[in-house]
Amino acid sequence: MKEEDAKPIKITEQTSHFDHLEQMSVLEILQHINEEDAMVAEAVKQVIPKINVLIEAIEPRLKRGGRLFYIGAGTSGRLGVLDASELPPTFGVPETWVVGVIAGGDRALRHTVEMAEDVAEQGWRDLLAYHPTADDTVLGIAASGTTPYVVGAVSMARQHGLLTGGITNNLNTPLAKAADYVIETIVGPEFVTGSTRMKSGTAQKMILNMISTTLMIRLGRVRGNRMVNMQLSNAKLIDRGTRMLQETLGLSYDEARRCLLEAGSVEKALKQRSAF
Repeated sequence: MKEEDAKPIKITEQTSHFDHLEQMSVLEILQHINEEDAMVAEAVKQVIPKINVLIEAIEPRLKRGGRLFYIGAGTSGRLGVLDASELPPTFGVPETWVVGVIAGGDRALRHTVEMAEDVAEQGWRDLLAYHPTADDTVLGIAASGTTPYVVGAVSMARQHGLLTGGITNNLNTPLAKAADYVIETIVGPEFVTGSTRMKSGTAQKMILNMISTTLMIRLGRVRGNRMVNMQLSNAKLIDRGTRMLQETLGLSYDEARRCLLEAGSVEKALKQRSAF
């Protein structure tokens, strides 16, 4: 076999450090899972420079009106959809700014869609529904780094001039070769062998949080350390916004609440008060 034909070693498929799990007590299982999880933050720390470079490439594109697409299958796809769906209520941005695309469509968020991730051409077909442009970014998420749906989408996006990135938990994968930027977070074997919903998924969630939160801050959706553009969609968020205005403007609770509801957001209320 030629060296270039050799398949990459999937760290995510290596045998767990633990065996005879069914013979462990509940406490032992919990302690060992926690021990494994403790390794994730350090693994993510190691790739911060690569996350930084990716964000710096995405930021100007978003400022020009581009969008960020997360694309994945299974757990990876669900994590992308989750992160994207939380940004509008948290930062008051349109749903079109960051979009999560999952193999098998919305049904796959709750149910297994057989073979959905195995069709290499389908990922790009799904992205075409959004009419992608050169200012858009496609970020493929795949613990294995080999998922055809994800690799195919990233490869085609790159061919069409979009910025591309990949998040994976293995080294030297097809996803890494397909993307402009790759973040390889090596968390080691899973507690349950091959169950990448565990450490690998945790690492992916942490990285997605870092990427989206940093971008929202850089795009002016945070003031100080406050979510001043959050949607006032429930009593808890109205109360949070009211207390922000209380603290910032020195108003009574009732006056701050009235000011908030009239303006529609903390940011707008602050701008209106500064004009007085």
